[in-house]
Amino acid sequence: MDFVHLHLHSEYSLLDGACRVKDIPKKAKELGQSAVAITDHGNMFGAVEFYKACLDEGIKPIIGCEVYVAPADRFEKSKVNGSAYSHLVLLVKNEVGYKNLSYLVSSGYTEGFYIKPRIDIDILRAHSEGLIALSACLAGYIPHSIVAGNIKGAEEYIRLMQDIFGRENFYLELQNHGIADQTTVNKALVELSKKTGAPLVCTNDVHYLDKSDSYIQSILMSIQTNTTISETPKISFPTNEFYMKSADEMEGLFGEYENAISNTVKIAQQSWQG
Repeated sequence: MDFVHLHLHSEYSLLDGACRVKDIPKKAKELGQSAVAITDHGNMFGAVEFYKACLDEGIKPIIGCEVYVAPADRFEKSKVNGSAYSHLVLLVKNEVGYKNLSYLVSSGYTEGFYIKPRIDIDILRAHSEGLIALSACLAGYIPHSIVAGNIKGAEEYIRLMQDIFGRENFYLELQNHGIADQTTVNKALVELSKKTGAPLVCTNDVHYLDKSDSYIQSILMSIQTNTTISETPKISFPTNEFYMKSADEMEGLFGEYENAISNTVKIAQQSWQG
């Protein structure tokens, strides 16, 4: 079964991602995958370099970003209920989408910066054309709401995203890195998918290319969080499963949700190569 990685952090997810841009398409090619996305945290710094590296290897580049969404107005530099932002993955579908994503990311720095470069719902609604959105990791609004027991809030946010992006352009993102909360979230997402019609897609939230690179990524995270390497996994990456998995490995994790795997290819086919 074919599979495409749609959630991946390069070295430009500063002190977080350990995937060298030039090596990403080489790894995709090695795994027999025809396309791969870049979704760095809050920026598109590596987009051009990634695009060129993919073309050199005959791999289709998918340009994206995991943006930070403010809990209220992006101009309000404060937390709401202890939160300053949530995550949302955006992928470029066409040239209009590329321009919109570039505008959103730039605005995050020039208008919404508070701890992270943030956008908000208003600017997202105004610049959603040409973009495909995924609900993101445990730090996304929907997974966070599920873990907090707020299923109603998660459903309301799904419907908001469907209204903004269109029902065909918003996906619920299944992840499994051996983390208990992800099991809880995945079960709820499957039910919410049935209720709202939002399709499922599976990702692996790639932060390093090979499983053996997890230690290197821990060093980066230790610098970022000002902690020791032994403390870092407890804070952010409690397992070493955030690597670039093969299609067989992803099928082993999500085989019961066949559409979630095939939807990765569907999204890749819809994405803009430039």
